[in-house]
Amino acid sequence: MFPKVNPRQMKKMMQQMGMKTEELDAQEVVIKLQDRNIVIKNPSVTLVEVQNQKTYQIAGEENDVQEIPSEDIKMVAEQANVSDVEAKKALEGSGGDLAEAILSLTS
Repeated sequence: MFPKVNPRQMKKMMQQMGMKTEELDAQEVVIKLQDRNIVIKNPSVTLVEVQNQKTYQIAGEENDVQEIPSEDIKMVAEQANVSDVEAKKALEGSGGDLAEAILSLTS
């Protein structure tokens, strides 16, 4: 974008334009969606503030985590006659597929 501009000069230019940046020491970032969560491990989070509007830039290792409803865990546990912990592991292994989780536990 700006060829051959060192980071110090870039920061000074941004300050002159009224932009403030700050590196945040984040351990993990979780983005909650309706059907799953996106977890960013070891994130690099930068807060950019322009005209009192804050924007967060996030970079890191993305992991898609699907939330498994507790009702599904209970149903699989009851159907396969196993503990909730075993049922949850089976559901995670099957990507949330109830039938596949029950079959894996009963066979």
